[in-house]
Amino acid sequence: MISRFLPQPVRRLLGVKTAGRPPSYQLIERQDQFPALLDALDKCHEVALDTEADNMYHYKVRVCLMQFLIEGEVFLLDMLADINFAPMWPKLAKKHIIMHGSDFDLRLLHDLCNFRAKSIFDTMLASQLLGRQRFGLASLLEDEFGVQLDKNGQKANWSKRPITKKLLDYAALDVWHLPELRDLLNKELVKLKRTDWLRQQCEAQIEAGSDGFGPPQENDWRIGKSEKLRGKSLSVLFCVWHWREEQAKRIDTPPFKVCSNDTLIRICIQAEDHDNAEAILEGLNLGKRHDRLIGTLIAAVTAGLTKDPKTLPRRAGRDPNHSPLTQNEVNRMEKIKTERDVVAAKLGIEPTLIANRAVISQVARDPNKLDELLLPWQASLMRDLPSLANNG
Repeated sequence: MISRFLPQPVRRLLGVKTAGRPPSYQLIERQDQFPALLDALDKCHEVALDTEADNMYHYKVRVCLMQFLIEGEVFLLDMLADINFAPMWPKLAKKHIIMHGSDFDLRLLHDLCNFRAKSIFDTMLASQLLGRQRFGLASLLEDEFGVQLDKNGQKANWSKRPITKKLLDYAALDVWHLPELRDLLNKELVKLKRTDWLRQQCEAQIEAGSDGFGPPQENDWRIGKSEKLRGKSLSVLFCVWHWREEQAKRIDTPPFKVCSNDTLIRICIQAEDHDNAEAILEGLNLGKRHDRLIGTLIAAVTAGLTKDPKTLPRRAGRDPNHSPLTQNEVNRMEKIKTERDVVAAKLGIEPTLIANRAVISQVARDPNKLDELLLPWQASLMRDLPSLANNG
């Protein structure tokens, strides 16, 4: 790939844009092919890594494919194959890993086998700390290398076997450019003296990933605009949400493909004015899938209409950090937000990278919590704000 080896300014000057041409790769889908990957892991100090999952097609998400770039060689590991993967995890856990948008991958791998990375360089986090407006992998590869990825791969069914060559080629490209992209971004981070910012962000990402996706909670049914619902409409939401979960499990599909959150809320709003399930569902144009499930949906709505709202799971006790701010605290919060925005503009980064609104609210209530709520680089910037300079 000639454009890959041209200097970045030359590529931009020439306007070089090439469809991503895949490197050669080894597809590992049998046990006897697996030792080649293990041997490569033994000999390297870092790995470029990505995963592909089937969360768009099945109820319970699975890791379907893992992509490794090790010392210039790409390995594509079929995670649904009959292979004993156990020897791989301790080896991988000792390596420095280059990833892009690692949060989902780290949580996925934690839930799969309690995997925890030793250290990572996340190219998405790096690009955000550099103030890049386009920080998706496809956008970065196009901007830096003139490579255009086939975005259809992002929506593909990675659990379908055999995996097509087109998808395998796409998967290989996902890791092929990561080391070079890391080098380019790191050079800019060094120039702006933000390498430690990224280190802190990546360490926090590893820590968050070690929590996995978390177990179901009894109030998961309180979706979207549910706080505006009362009485029987809230009871209907409880029943139709659980109906959706049961149907999604039964036909092995993501809940959103059974019924969107917006549709559930529309049903509940209709329930405020009707006492009959058929009347509530009439005219909502729920689509062909719902036509097949209409009998069980009617039963769920009917159950909600007769359910006593007082029997619904109660919300957790109010967090004192979420109690209403006093007027003085509100005024302080607005000052902090304005000053934060000024600092972010000077740095050329998104303001919420320094502190989001929820954190600012807690800081306005108690400025002494800066170090508890923020990473060191974030707290350092916030501590210098005029409205906080005399606190703590």
